Amino acid sequence: MPQKLIVTSVLWSIAWLGTLSLPVLVQASSSQSMTIYKYLDAEGVLHLTNKPPKKSEDILYARSYTIEIYTPPPVPSFPQLPLPTMKPSARAAEYAPLINSVAQQVGLPAALLHAVIKVESGYNSRATSPKGAVGLMQLMPATAQRFGVTDRSDPMENLRGGARYLSELLKLFNQDLSLALAGYNAGENAVIRYGYSIPPYRETQGYVKKVQAWYQHYQQNPLGLLD
Repeated sequence: MPQKLIVTSVLWSIAWLGTLSLPVLVQASSSQSMTIYKYLDAEGVLHLTNKPPKKSEDILYARSYTIEIYTPPPVPSFPQLPLPTMKPSARAAEYAPLINSVAQQVGLPAALLHAVIKVESGYNSRATSPKGAVGLMQLMPATAQRFGVTDRSDPMENLRGGARYLSELLKLFNQDLSLALAGYNAGENAVIRYGYSIPPYRETQGYVKKVQAWYQHYQQNPLGLLD
């Protein structure tokens, strides 16, 4: 018959390592002693208790231990700190209707476009990179021409071109967002060249992580108004 463990009295601050193990105590500030009885009855049930067994004729095995039990110190109380306030982003609020409109046209989540724009330009429609990328979604000249963008500094054209490019990348990489973002940053040929994986470029790997983090943020704040 398999043994059963029965603790017939509550002994707090004790962690048992096994049914036949000695108790291990959790140390605290003050202590006192007590006796623990371990015995096996005629039915093969193992007992651990602070009360001595009464019927000795039914006991197959018995042993007692003197242990110390500790009283934990009181838990200190800490003052509750105020939660940080989230300030609205004026630029995100300004472009939110336009972003929502383009997202619906292209079939992408608005939160994803917000995340890309946040990392690419910080919602600055006049942003220009040292490599020549321009606008909210930082379109390069070749990408702008590929998707019919004639004025990269125009927020609507820039958004449409960047959103269409991101949509094409998602289709190319079977809806794998990490690869699509890597392609947006380093070019789809780089992703393909490295075996359909994120290229080992520090900038690209950091870019993917940042956009994904902001994407999660804007999913929790659908209007994209919080920084």
